[in-house]
Amino acid sequence: MDFLNFLDIGVADLIDILLVAVLLYYLYRLVRGTVAINIFLGIVIIWAFWKGTELLDMRMTSSMIGGFMQVGLIALIIVFQQEVRKFLLVVGSTNFAKKRRFTKHFKFLREEGLTTDLNVEALLAACENMGKNRTGALLVVERDTALDFITSSGDEMQIEVNQPILESIFFKNSPLHDGAAIIKGNSIVATRVILPVSREHNIPNRFGLRHRAAVGITERTDALTLVVSEETGSISYIKNGEFVPFKDSKELEHLLRKDLNT
Repeated sequence: MDFLNFLDIGVADLIDILLVAVLLYYLYRLVRGTVAINIFLGIVIIWAFWKGTELLDMRMTSSMIGGFMQVGLIALIIVFQQEVRKFLLVVGSTNFAKKRRFTKHFKFLREEGLTTDLNVEALLAACENMGKNRTGALLVVERDTALDFITSSGDEMQIEVNQPILESIFFKNSPLHDGAAIIKGNSIVATRVILPVSREHNIPNRFGLRHRAAVGITERTDALTLVVSEETGSISYIKNGEFVPFKDSKELEHLLRKDLNT
């Protein structure tokens, strides 16, 4: 404490420093592996230089950089719009996690025609069978963020999730196999949906547009996606714009149920 008193640092200052460090750490994790990481590091360097000029009482340099930082805030929001959206989405999804577990017990809060719990067994069984047959598939499972803005790009429907229906939708000769299928509750609410494609450069080249579309929708919403590769038959699970690793189908089922809180 004598050392802290010598530096004239109080408890509030330590908490302030800790909060800034935590915020910078999570911002770094958010943009790590993306092209935005270089911009983020540049901002940190400029900010540190700005504060250094203030401490050294370099008024002209400090005022110039300070003006640049204030005007550049709007430009940064434009540059980081996807990252800002993703950050706010993560915060909002965390707050709604308990709410989702609480409200799902009340039948009057459920939308008419939809059941709350997804038939995970049927979904994964269909994915495994399509993988064995090298049938490509892209499945999007809605959570808290409504996907109405993309379902309108496809064919709307109301079909209960089951293995034969899912396999028939993505059958190679089916008119519905192109695009994504959107699942809400335990119903397939749209097929042939066009998804936004991710522009991230850290996605391995072995993944095509189907996987990039799956990453793209999870970057913009809290949806979960399952992708069956037409070339290899492997199943990919994507959440928050990232591929989630799993060992086998049982672990995938556990991850999916955990993320859906079922």
